[in-house]
Amino acid sequence: MPSSVGDLACRPKARRELRTMVRKVTHISVALKSSRLSRWCRQVLVLSLLSMLLVGCTDQAWNDPYRAGKAAGTVFFSSFPERPKHLDPVRSYSSNEWAFISQVYEPPLQYHYLRRPYTLVPLTAENLPEIRRVGHDGRLLGDDAAAADVAYTDYVVRIRPGIRYQPHPALARHDDGSHVYWPLVPEVLGRVNALADFEQTGTRELVADDYVYQIKRLAFVPNHSPVASLMAEHIEGFAEFMRASKAAFEGLDKSGSSEPWLDLRTLAMSGVEVIDRYTYRVRILNTYPQFVYWLAMNFFAPMPWEAERFYQQPGLNEKNINLHWYPIGTGPYMLTENNPNLRMTLVRNPNFHGERYPSQGSAQDRRDGLLDDAGKPMPFVERAIYSLEKEAIPRWNKFLQGYYDNSGIASDSFDQAVQFGSGGEATLTEEMIEKGIQLSTAVETSIYYTGFNMRDPVVGGDSERARLLRQAISIAIDFEEFISIFRNGRGEAAQGPLPPGIFGHRAGRTGVNPVTHQWRDGRVQRRPIEDAKRLLEQAGYAQGRDPKTGGPLILNYDTPAAGPDSKAMLNWYRKQLKKLGIELVIRATDYNRFQDKMLKGTAQLFSWGWNADYPDPENFLFLLYGPNGKVESKGENAANFRNAEFDALFLKMKDMPNSPERLRVLDRMIDILRDESPWLFGFFPKAFGLHHGWVENVKPHLMAKNTLKYRRVDGEARVAAQQTWNRPVLWPLAIVLGILVISVIPAVIGFIASERSRAL
Repeated sequence: MPSSVGDLACRPKARRELRTMVRKVTHISVALKSSRLSRWCRQVLVLSLLSMLLVGCTDQAWNDPYRAGKAAGTVFFSSFPERPKHLDPVRSYSSNEWAFISQVYEPPLQYHYLRRPYTLVPLTAENLPEIRRVGHDGRLLGDDAAAADVAYTDYVVRIRPGIRYQPHPALARHDDGSHVYWPLVPEVLGRVNALADFEQTGTRELVADDYVYQIKRLAFVPNHSPVASLMAEHIEGFAEFMRASKAAFEGLDKSGSSEPWLDLRTLAMSGVEVIDRYTYRVRILNTYPQFVYWLAMNFFAPMPWEAERFYQQPGLNEKNINLHWYPIGTGPYMLTENNPNLRMTLVRNPNFHGERYPSQGSAQDRRDGLLDDAGKPMPFVERAIYSLEKEAIPRWNKFLQGYYDNSGIASDSFDQAVQFGSGGEATLTEEMIEKGIQLSTAVETSIYYTGFNMRDPVVGGDSERARLLRQAISIAIDFEEFISIFRNGRGEAAQGPLPPGIFGHRAGRTGVNPVTHQWRDGRVQRRPIEDAKRLLEQAGYAQGRDPKTGGPLILNYDTPAAGPDSKAMLNWYRKQLKKLGIELVIRATDYNRFQDKMLKGTAQLFSWGWNADYPDPENFLFLLYGPNGKVESKGENAANFRNAEFDALFLKMKDMPNSPERLRVLDRMIDILRDESPWLFGFFPKAFGLHHGWVENVKPHLMAKNTLKYRRVDGEARVAAQQTWNRPVLWPLAIVLGILVISVIPAVIGFIASERSRAL
């Protein structure tokens, strides 16, 4: 924001001197009126004098977007590109939303910040859940029990006593125990426009019932939780609760000005139970080992019933005072400002129960200084300010000026920030190194793939002809080249469907896909195009010719990518198949039409991607499980791949704990996929992040989002850098000022003479 005289960080003596100098400039401006200078020249001279006075009065840079003194504190400055839509954990499922609510809400578990592979540890829970497997005869079973023998699995969670919620008006009470803002009187409603306008706040202890209440909220149909259908398959009584709560809600009186509140505590769900004040149980039908990962997601964070009832009161939603704008949690931060068209601010929760920085990490973590704060209380940052930046260039420039502490790297700025060595390793450019900027990279737990529609008569099916055709195309489409051209090198060509960090992923020689690559000279290399041409000839398409027509084999690529930015990429796909003599027809459309084609199975080739919900191979391999076919069941198997052996192994694998036996099953499943080639495995994207040297404890974590509490900021170092990098360039102003001063010397001499005559 622009500076004003009242904002200047001047000492009292300096302020007095400033007032004196301003009076002098005022007198000079009066004298200039009698000179022969033009009005424009007089204005430039006065403004120049004032500007030089302001520079001498404050150390704050002219372009500093924050109030004076803020940058010196333990504040984290960053940006966001678009307004988060849902901050209610029952509904939120986007990364830009979780970036905020993960600092506020606390599910019972979290991921260890430093350990790799990703490891679950307790957050509000005292320990990891106690898991009890029960057989069909009611007897407890061992951990190695076969999935078919398990009737249900109980997850028993005990949370730590003494954890309290952030200050919040929903929890404010009178001395007699009644709630201050229930019901909300019209006088109070009339004078509040934001949550901070409520004068009184309160708190209470976190209890097991808050976690149970949130699970019921997941099943409450009007909340539209995106995971409700999945949880209905696994949590006992979940589907029945969905129907019962919907019916109860429809029976409420809806004649008021807002939606009525249904107290979900009055309805029972057989699969969840409060055992005591701090302990609850979740019962899973049969077995579902991946459920423990869900206990580290915001969907299973606690929700006090008082908050839901408070926000449901008439008049508040119209003022955007609701759970989608103002979360309530027990985490290290609370959202105190939600102005999504300008700024969002997280402030340390004064009621935070406390947490220590992790003491365990790798030798590399120790060398990187990531264990220097081991055992110290968190969070280190008192406040985090996120400013809206819709455009990449202003965001990048403010990062380089030191006003944002971290930044991604847009394609337009990549060459300015990163360079690649002879071995392909990414390093910072000299400009970035001189500024002390640091680079963090990590292969994401995501995959971008190109798929074949296995229902298509040409590229699909289980015939030898179609299989060899798919293998030939898998070799020809050079994703190493794609990564270099379109991703600035930010990616790793995939040898299978499982990214690094996921159990079952193999690296090096043992991880090579023999269909498309080979291990040579100590590294993996794509097979030559001649191998693809031989496979194509064996498939009956010699030189890419269709034996039925005698002309080139024509294949269709369906994509929602359109516009000038996508033209080069689509042309690249054409050139890849042209190497085989195959003609690729691009059928671009909007995303809705593309999805409709996928549901109907009318696409032939397509590209899609998947981000891991949790770090387990089941979360990727279900994308190729037959019963999840897009056409058959509207599932996530977009290729409509079906293989009897693969499907049987999937059912076996998904219920197994990580073990050598599970790894053997996974190896066989991946061998099947490589041979059948329903996907061109594409690439695993690589995340590149930048942060300034004054930000400590930065390690990319691709599963956890509650990482703000680990950050430590040196505010004094930030201020020093900002002053160095943002010094105004005054020499052009000095030249203009010098010329003007010389031209007005007669006027100044006249002014001095006039002052002396008055004194006499």
